[in-house]
Amino acid sequence: MKKVMEHLPTLLQVLLNTCLFFIGLILSFLLIKETWYIFSYVVLETADNQDYYSFTEELLTFFLYFEFIALIIKYFKTHFHFPLRYLIYIGITAIVRLIIVEHKDPINASWWSLAILILITSLLLTNLKLLRRDY
Repeated sequence: MKKVMEHLPTLLQVLLNTCLFFIGLILSFLLIKETWYIFSYVVLETADNQDYYSFTEELLTFFLYFEFIALIIKYFKTHFHFPLRYLIYIGITAIVRLIIVEHKDPINASWWSLAILILITSLLLTNLKLLRRDY
């Protein structure tokens, strides 16, 4: 039992890395799909070209996929560590997308804007030289 417990962290790390690898592949596929949508919207003439909210939503989804892939790449490059500022970037982008898509209620948009301000403040704090620890 003791020998199993000694190898458990390594086994869990391998499982985590494998899952993140497959998530990275799936996100890459979805990023290519969003790229094709954006390309076809901009270059090809279709009947969907009049829906600018849909295009903006897809564009922000593209950036979310891009940021998640960058986060996974950074995780492997920094020896299995997620930098906090990447998670904050993803949070800000996700909230901006939410405000654009769900903009009917001004009170909720104000609350989400306050959340963005808090995230930007935390990003500022994490970028101070005293608090910054890049590996």
